[in-house]
Amino acid sequence: MAYSPFELGESAHWKQKRAAKFRRADLGWVRQFGVSLSASGGGMLRIYECGQALVVLWCLAPAAANAGPPYRTDDPEPTPLGHYEFYTFSTGMVLRDDTSGSLPAFELNYGLIPNGQLTIDASAAFDRPSGGSLQYGYGDTPISFKYRFIQEDEQGWRPQVAVFPLVQLPTGDESRGLGAGHVLAFLPMWFQKSFGDWTIDGGGGYWINRGGAGDKNFWFSGLLLQRKVTDKLSVGGEIFHQTADAIDSHDRTGFNFGAIYDFNVHDHFVFSAGRGLQNADTTNDFSWYAGFLLTGP
Repeated sequence: MAYSPFELGESAHWKQKRAAKFRRADLGWVRQFGVSLSASGGGMLRIYECGQALVVLWCLAPAAANAGPPYRTDDPEPTPLGHYEFYTFSTGMVLRDDTSGSLPAFELNYGLIPNGQLTIDASAAFDRPSGGSLQYGYGDTPISFKYRFIQEDEQGWRPQVAVFPLVQLPTGDESRGLGAGHVLAFLPMWFQKSFGDWTIDGGGGYWINRGGAGDKNFWFSGLLLQRKVTDKLSVGGEIFHQTADAIDSHDRTGFNFGAIYDFNVHDHFVFSAGRGLQNADTTNDFSWYAGFLLTGP
């Protein structure tokens, strides 16, 4: 499952609520950072700068890579039948007047049926508003199931495709900024196509978010390009977009750069970092994902 979409609006009340709402036990959703291209002096990073950085990333010297953690864009490839993926990680987001995230957090992916993967997340969430005290405790619990219904044509242009519905249970304490206080659901579809050392993932879906008077359902989408640089290292860059999730919030766009390093067939390090491209100080001034992946058997 990918690292969750970035969030937060201008209102302090809704800011805290959305920070808890989408604090994933991953990414996403979120799974979803490499080197951050923060703009100097706090200014917004322009889209063309992000595009130039992607070109540099794509041109790095050289097996297809998978999306999901540490990226927010997910992939349609399920964990093989009877196999597992276990992530131990931390995620976080820095805003002008708030820092929130998860530490530690855990994600278990298990190949439950052919082409079908069950995912369960658990996390210890934290929230540190500017001028306020640190809040720490168990966060919300996402449960999801991925099913791939179209296989990739490796000799042609047909991508593999999967659905990956998610339900997020309100197990965190909303009053302390550690949970949404209501059930959320995400209904996405993800696509993937590989060309040698290159892998493209894309897709998105609809969030059902009707927990209060100020909440709105919203869309999330992402596009990720990865390249296998060596036998052990893959790098990637993504751009993602989310529509407004509350009556006092705005649409927003962001980016991440990341890397996956394979120590061996079972042990992997995953990392990504990025920021928003619109109103970054109130939506995503800086965000990260860092974790260790154990695969088996």
